[in-house]
Amino acid sequence: MTNTVHIIGASGRSGSALTRALLQDGIAVVPIIRRPAKWQATGIDLAPRQADLREPGAAALSRALADATRIVSCAHARHAATILAAAPPQATVILLGSTRKFTRWPDDHGNGVLAGEAALLQSGRHGVILHPTMIYGAQGEDNVQRLAGLMGRLPILPLPGGGRFLVQPIHQSDVTRAIRAALARDWPSPRSLVIAGPSPMRYADFARAIAAAAGLPRPRILPFPAWPLILGAKLTQRMTTRAPVRPEEIRRLLEDKDFDIAEMRAQLGFEPLSLAEGLAQTFALPHA
Repeated sequence: MTNTVHIIGASGRSGSALTRALLQDGIAVVPIIRRPAKWQATGIDLAPRQADLREPGAAALSRALADATRIVSCAHARHAATILAAAPPQATVILLGSTRKFTRWPDDHGNGVLAGEAALLQSGRHGVILHPTMIYGAQGEDNVQRLAGLMGRLPILPLPGGGRFLVQPIHQSDVTRAIRAALARDWPSPRSLVIAGPSPMRYADFARAIAAAAGLPRPRILPFPAWPLILGAKLTQRMTTRAPVRPEEIRRLLEDKDFDIAEMRAQLGFEPLSLAEGLAQTFALPHA
């Protein structure tokens, strides 16, 4: 069996981070991408294979995966059924999902994750779908950067419930470590696994930690109803493509996102970075 890893969505943040990490360790990678210009922008000097997961019949994807033994998909989990149909029967398949599947407010994103998970679990294939919490710390990511920019501009930070709901973000490097650990072990039957940071915290404390890492003053947090914030975000979204906060992000501040990672530790064998370590790395990176 070859050690080569075929990476679907290699030009995205998680895909390009994984590609760089594998290449650095001398592991051969076959990047599978949809948009050549986006791949070129990564600066990775490797010839990709091109396939569009939305193509009826997925003939190009089947050709791109014809020699694959280990496949990682960093594309949206809604495409899982297409990927499984195109992949060689004995290939191990690692999919990226999302803890959005647990939301109290189902949407296309979360429903797509649930559909992808079901496709893998019902397939009987060797593999796992990893469900990360909010990912931060990738080169060019904007989760914590946008919040830091917002706190730098506003005298107060209005948060639903005063930011009392829980979050448990995971650093991009730990997402890469989780995928690599999943590639390094056998999956006799398909599994589903949450991957997250070491411990949950109140969103208000998350915001304060970001401010400290970004060199900003400690934010003044004001408890505020969610609905006017959501309305304001919708109006801003209509006026600009670079809205600082999206409406769905505000709504998700009204639910706890905390997870037991004992299974992640047991199955993948690593301890995730603390938030302080992850933020220190994040603000040391150049960001697009």
